[in-house]
Amino acid sequence: RPWRSGLAQGRMDDAARAMGARRVSVAAEAPWDGAAIDSRRIGGGELFFALAGEHTDGHRFVADAVARGAAAAVVERDRRMADLAPGVPRLEVASVYDALHALTTDVRRRLPQRLVAVTGSAGKTTTKELLAAMLGRRFRVARTPGNFNNLLGFPLSLLGVPEGTEWMVAEMGMSVPGELGRISRLGRPDVAVFTCIRRAHMESFTDLAAVADAKAELLEGLAKDGLVVANADDPHVVSIARRHGGSCVWYSIEHPADHRAEEIVATSGGGSRFVWRSGGRRQEVELALFGRHNVENFLAAAACAASLGVDEEAIAAAAGEIEPPSMRGVVHRLPGGTTIVDDSYNANPDAVAAALAAAAELPSRRRWAVLGDMLELGEESAEYHRETGRRAAEMGFSPILGVGVEARELVHAAAAAGAETHWVKTAAEASSRTVAELRRGDLVVVKGSRGVGLDLLVENLLTAGGES
Repeated sequence: RPWRSGLAQGRMDDAARAMGARRVSVAAEAPWDGAAIDSRRIGGGELFFALAGEHTDGHRFVADAVARGAAAAVVERDRRMADLAPGVPRLEVASVYDALHALTTDVRRRLPQRLVAVTGSAGKTTTKELLAAMLGRRFRVARTPGNFNNLLGFPLSLLGVPEGTEWMVAEMGMSVPGELGRISRLGRPDVAVFTCIRRAHMESFTDLAAVADAKAELLEGLAKDGLVVANADDPHVVSIARRHGGSCVWYSIEHPADHRAEEIVATSGGGSRFVWRSGGRRQEVELALFGRHNVENFLAAAACAASLGVDEEAIAAAAGEIEPPSMRGVVHRLPGGTTIVDDSYNANPDAVAAALAAAAELPSRRRWAVLGDMLELGEESAEYHRETGRRAAEMGFSPILGVGVEARELVHAAAAAGAETHWVKTAAEASSRTVAELRRGDLVVVKGSRGVGLDLLVENLLTAGGES
């Protein structure tokens, strides 16, 4: 449930002390509530952290942030801020980036009361949303918005947690070794949930074992008596969980575990109906989320929520109310029987395979696969794309439309496997072709890395098909 205490995060003198800052034109007792690094996102009362990035410098937007209602700006002492009025409230620090982390560490000593961290190569955001809804049936809960899961996003999320929060559900991600360990030490989770290890961000890793090592860094900040919730169907997650010397709760579809899903049936709307077994108890669950992989995400969240004291009926009821996050397996039914599966947020070979397998169970006249580049896959990218093209063709998808430079390999492999194929360079070209050639009763799966921008194609398909 939406919940907000209405109390400010803290006082300026406490924030200044935590960051080693000098206060300028701001009263010691002045309150602050939340944090931002984009002046356009100021709602009122936040600390604006003027970070210097690759393309712009936040110090240029201090005046705008204050005009929009920021309580004060956190700036670097030696940074020149052209045309900044002397009276602008600010906290001067040696490094804005370090100050953001220092304040996060300080606030975490009292807020939230307890924290669950969710990580994995796929399913983090959905599992987080499911778990927050489940825990919300019993506790005052906060969660990271969207996918605010890195060394900037997580601190901003935690600094916005209201007083009295009993559980925060935090998504934690990484792109390079060492990153997740730093986030974990900032967040100091009481519970660590591991979804799965997949071929994502492979340009930074030698193999899946290296990805697993990087995900295992979540254990670095875990409380000594902390709980691990782990996927028994993923051997790399099993290996990570065994590094933890404390309590562990297991979930699974394929193997014996504390929490299992059985009798899984795909529903006509693209969701699933199944039996959740937990501690000898049997609970029927209907999940609106697309595909079998989301049954796994349900189990991860349910195993955690049940371990923290939420009853099975409340967990099932919460799951039944969850809608898929935007661009993550949203099934659109258009007039005339056309179906669009919007999974355009991101992609890696295993996630594409899961989306195609789920879509193959839906009724259709023709099965389209519009597949964009899968980015950040490293030296094996070409082979991963060929593998994906072959798999799509073998599953009966035709036509297969590849979008982007790397998707050429995907198209060549799919054509060799017998599918009708087309290749275009951009999402705009893909949109024009698909809108022109789509027929009544067709099914279209749209999936690619975020940088390809296939959400444009989905938007145009929905507009042309009569859904807005």
